[in-house]
Amino acid sequence: MNRAALAVAVLALAGLFPIAARAVEEPAGYRDEPYRGAVPATLEGARVIGPEEAFALWEAGETAFVDVLPQAPRPRGLPDGTIWRDKPRDSIPGAIWLPNVGYAKLAPAMEDYFRAGLETATGGDPDRPIAIFCLEDCWMSWNAAKRALAYGYTDVSWLPEGTDGWVLWGYPLERVTPLPGHP
Repeated sequence: MNRAALAVAVLALAGLFPIAARAVEEPAGYRDEPYRGAVPATLEGARVIGPEEAFALWEAGETAFVDVLPQAPRPRGLPDGTIWRDKPRDSIPGAIWLPNVGYAKLAPAMEDYFRAGLETATGGDPDRPIAIFCLEDCWMSWNAAKRALAYGYTDVSWLPEGTDGWVLWGYPLERVTPLPGHP
């Protein structure tokens, strides 16, 4: 049994991890706010993977990894000369970061950015495997994976534990920047 499974089993036996309370149904459409919270164990049409399977896919090098963690915009009305630094993002090495594409509703410019980003990630091949992730318990990745399926991508994996689960297993991270063209 792996470390995470053992920890969950111990907490469940102790009554500290209410597994049944975490059961969430898939919504018919995209999930709107709040975006952080328990997510479903499934995504119709996609393969749900854990960190160990994601790592095996990453090592094999055939799957495109797409990070959809949102990025806070520069606050409006900052006085001239105010320095603004985006919060850095450490992600799965080689992942393409497409921030803000996991909202329930996307503006046309954001839809175009997401489609272009997926095309970049897959080399224009809708059958190339892609793994979409964010953080643990984040609906942004669920929405983005569902949307990729709607765009016609046929081999979509969803990593609901995101980089939180990836790090728990001691897998490497690297600093990423958003794919250019972000609206």
